[in-house]
Amino acid sequence: MTSSMKQTVIKNPTWWRRRTSMERNMTILAAVAWCVVTALVIVLAIFISQPRQESLPTLPAALSGTEGQFFGRRGGTDRSDICLTPGCVHTASSILKSMDPSVEPCDDFYKFACGQFVKNTVIPDEKSTVNGFSIVTDKLQEQLRTVIEEPISEEDRKPFRLVKNLFRACMNKTHIESRGFTPLLDILRQLGGWPILDGDAWDAGKFDWRQSVFNFKAMGYSVDYFMDFSVSTDAKNSSYRSINLDQASLGLSREYLTKGFSEKLVDAYYKYVVDIAVILGANRDRATKEIRDSIEFEMKLANLSLPSEERRNVTKLYNAMTVHEMQSKFPTIPWLTYFNSILPEHVQINNDEVIVVAVPSFIKGLEKLVAETPKRVLANYVMSRVAGASVNYLNDELRNRQLKFSTALSGKTEREARWKECIDIVSGGLSISVGSLYVRKFFKEEAKTKAMEMVEDIRKEFIHILMNVDWMDEKTKQKGLEKAKAMAVHIAYPDELLDDNKLEDFYDKLEVNPHLYLESILNVTKFGMNYSFGRLRTKVNKTEWITHGRPAIVNAFYSSIENSIQFPAGILQGSFFNSERPRYMNYGAIGFVIGHEITHGFDDQGRQFDKDGNLVEWWEPDTKKKYLQKAKCIIEQYGNYTEEETGLHLNGINTQGENIADNGGIKEAYYAYLRWTERNYVEPRLPGLNYSPRQMFWMSAAQTWCTKYRIQAMRQRITTGVHSLGQFRVLGPLSNMIEFSEDFNCPLGSPMNPVHKCQVW
Repeated sequence: MTSSMKQTVIKNPTWWRRRTSMERNMTILAAVAWCVVTALVIVLAIFISQPRQESLPTLPAALSGTEGQFFGRRGGTDRSDICLTPGCVHTASSILKSMDPSVEPCDDFYKFACGQFVKNTVIPDEKSTVNGFSIVTDKLQEQLRTVIEEPISEEDRKPFRLVKNLFRACMNKTHIESRGFTPLLDILRQLGGWPILDGDAWDAGKFDWRQSVFNFKAMGYSVDYFMDFSVSTDAKNSSYRSINLDQASLGLSREYLTKGFSEKLVDAYYKYVVDIAVILGANRDRATKEIRDSIEFEMKLANLSLPSEERRNVTKLYNAMTVHEMQSKFPTIPWLTYFNSILPEHVQINNDEVIVVAVPSFIKGLEKLVAETPKRVLANYVMSRVAGASVNYLNDELRNRQLKFSTALSGKTEREARWKECIDIVSGGLSISVGSLYVRKFFKEEAKTKAMEMVEDIRKEFIHILMNVDWMDEKTKQKGLEKAKAMAVHIAYPDELLDDNKLEDFYDKLEVNPHLYLESILNVTKFGMNYSFGRLRTKVNKTEWITHGRPAIVNAFYSSIENSIQFPAGILQGSFFNSERPRYMNYGAIGFVIGHEITHGFDDQGRQFDKDGNLVEWWEPDTKKKYLQKAKCIIEQYGNYTEEETGLHLNGINTQGENIADNGGIKEAYYAYLRWTERNYVEPRLPGLNYSPRQMFWMSAAQTWCTKYRIQAMRQRITTGVHSLGQFRVLGPLSNMIEFSEDFNCPLGSPMNPVHKCQVW
């Protein structure tokens, strides 16, 4: 722990704990007497029947415009202080089930808000975590099942027949089992053979690692096993697309592979690949030796790769050069042939095409590595990756071995119910068609309108914060304001999802066979690659419906390249949003998420892009330096958090973007709610919860992140993830906000009100 992050912890911060037993008893008697007198006064007041007006606690001068101003309840004088509608009763019940009121909120607000959730939640065998997102996702899966399981009718247009046929292909376990390994063995032969299976009959003279990439693309497999290839919006000219080349996509995270075979997960990965080869027919002794060689090659790829901590500077990853220049820098690879063999025939390039290379040192190292590695090792590596990518779509013998490896990674010991797995696969591969089915049947349009209102409320608060920060120079501040105001918003779904003709045009060239599961999956993958790579010459439309046409997902997004935020229909329900509960619950939940996504535009990576989504330096040097100092405070704060069960420190560098977004997002949502109250009225409390609306806002925000983890999942998230664990997404932001401490009367120096606080926005 650095000196700047040390906190003075008061063991017993509340006056109650410091009193003797006799003093507490006297206090209780006095409190009871006071309550009786108060109750009589209230009854008398009601009897007198004078019009009653509730007031909002004083707003900050910067928000209210008038120091000490109070705002009364509007409309009607006979509303109760307690909301007893079904929506409020259900909400209160849910909150009470999760919270632990025996915990002092100023000591650990996460345990206070989520203690019973963590204690009582049983993680199903097929899951690695349970939280608000997974609970809503379970509901979403059930909703999708009702429409996807429906029989195919004559009225079904092609996009919906594709969905139902792929689901049926996935669900037909009897047919999948009867085919056994045959689909994969046929594919491996077509791709040139897996040396481990072919033994001495494998012909090294027919193998070329570049040709293997082209063959994979033609078949529907990834082209990223040696180096990542993509066509995406150009970071410095966001109206056009460019070819991007990056370090390899690996079978296991770089963070593990670089540790070698002594790392438990690397050893588990090694044994898994060996067993897959043996199941498919390989000799175990041969597989044991040759797979070790191929994983050592993969380790070398990992060591050539940049660690995540060094990939947060986007400018560092933007190295533009023509194909001709690439040929001079990296002469052993015929680049023009390489690119044109991956691109569709109607999109071909010449030597003047500009390629954006993320990590030139990786490409240089790859040249040397493939030159000195035997072809047999290279072939074993890529064919093992192909086999690994196929296992999920084959029979139970292979899938059960995959589950064992998954258990080592995440802790889950069972697979999802087959129908859930199939819903996930179909939703991932045919997300636009599935999204269209979902919004037509389940989405409530009022959620779209209310979510948009909240977005605008919260955006105004971010703008207000930006206008009042004292560490930004005026020039940088003005550009920041322009970016915040220009941020595009995509709520729920685009209208085109309801247009059958547009859907048919999009899926025109895709075919799915309900009797050929693996082959159909590869068709879907190939369709997606051809669509993505084929857009190289098309100008970017930042509001394009296809890009934003995936509503059946419980998540939210910020795109720096579009300067846009997106809230799909799937997240506008459940614990995140409900129009039948008080707004303090919605502002604390989906409002927190909205603020989080807005703030991403100004986190350590988002701030590198301007209002048009271009990678441009728009920060004045002194202001940039101050920003980085503030971000450093966040890095150190979270880097000094330790997860008790694993003993691991959070990675403050890799999680800084999400942590900055959390800290800004909760602040914006809180003040947006106060301003809503100013315009409207103080909302009633929930039954059984003696907490004010402001306190309930914090409760709602905290319970958004109530999470029960398996220890393996915790380790993996801390080691490789960009999000902090749920408890720190509560403890970090709330302990940095003086407003939280004021609402709960937390003494200065208590754990939730440390003397030293971090604040970027």
